[in-house]
Amino acid sequence: MTYEEIFTKSKELILANDVDGLEGHIAVQINIIGEGEGAFYIELKDGKVYVEPYEYYDRDCIFIVSGKNFIKMCEGKLDAVLAFTTGRLKVEGSIEKALEFNKIVKSVQKKK
Repeated sequence: MTYEEIFTKSKELILANDVDGLEGHIAVQINIIGEGEGAFYIELKDGKVYVEPYEYYDRDCIFIVSGKNFIKMCEGKLDAVLAFTTGRLKVEGSIEKALEFNKIVKSVQKKK
């Protein structure tokens, strides 16, 4: 997959989720490694989600992951904690915020 395909698919999966009622602020930069290498960010801010195709310098943490595994995470087919413990996902920055982000992703996926 190219970077554009990974970004477009990820954005589509992320924006399909209902985050109304989720307050607070989390900014996660996604660094895609390997095929389709590139960076984009996901920001949850006061019940709205933003997904943009560039680096975000005021981020809470960075996920370093292959495009294939990140899409699996977005689809709910790969748990982020499992990916982290098996070395398929690396996290830089706040592990607390990364776990909080994962909890939000799981709760949103359960609403579907």
